[in-house]
Amino acid sequence: MGKNSHIEWTHHTFNPWWGCAKVSDACKHCYAEAIVRRFGGAQWGVKGERRFFDENHWKEPLKWNREAVRDGVRYRVFCASMADVYEDRPDLIPERAKLWTLIQKTPALDWLLLTKRPENAQRLSPYGEKWPANVWLGTSVENQELAEKRLPELNAVPAKVRFLSCEPLLGALDLSAFTKKKTIHWIITGGESGPGSRPMNPEWVRNLRDFCVKKGVAFHFKQWGQWAPATTKSLRQKSTFSFAEEGGEMVSLGKAISGRRLDGKTHDEFPSI
Repeated sequence: MGKNSHIEWTHHTFNPWWGCAKVSDACKHCYAEAIVRRFGGAQWGVKGERRFFDENHWKEPLKWNREAVRDGVRYRVFCASMADVYEDRPDLIPERAKLWTLIQKTPALDWLLLTKRPENAQRLSPYGEKWPANVWLGTSVENQELAEKRLPELNAVPAKVRFLSCEPLLGALDLSAFTKKKTIHWIITGGESGPGSRPMNPEWVRNLRDFCVKKGVAFHFKQWGQWAPATTKSLRQKSTFSFAEEGGEMVSLGKAISGRRLDGKTHDEFPSI
């Protein structure tokens, strides 16, 4: 959990618990699992124990809500960076109930629920056909296979804001079949970072950007990650690079150096509420 999160598309992060189980290729180099291994207190996988928190932890968003009211602003809260709200396990039922109560008590916060299990979202949420405006539902989509599997599940949920996290982006995406009526309001994308990171083709990112411009969807480019488009200078600095088909050469520079500019521009769009 953290106030003033370093994640570019949110203000704060809140985790109702720690721990999850891998479900798709994007989970291969899960940063949350690496953090859990470093600090302990939870185990990854279907049979792993989840780490729960005391009441002081649950009081933090109440403070953020008071600050938002005081300052006359809205804060975005990413929930959950170290877990999946819609992981369907008996031990998570009471914690999820506490989360719904907390969301109800914090109407000045926009809660961003990002899941790799959108098929569970409607069933495990208490909202029925009337989702509150401050609960945004998103799903992770790293390739076309997962787009075709998860987007219909996401679109079936009557959330006021529906969004995609295409990070790490592992393949080209054609979303036209799922957005004919502007059912997606926001797309976040970015490359993988950390050990073993897989390069991202710049053309995949440009295609998403152009799609968003055409459809009027907010577009947020989070990062290149470990690999960035190669320049003559960068190739002199690093000899290790990968060729991305039709996207040019990619060079391993590290997240900090690679940055988050796409064709000379930073994309920080957010959906209009």
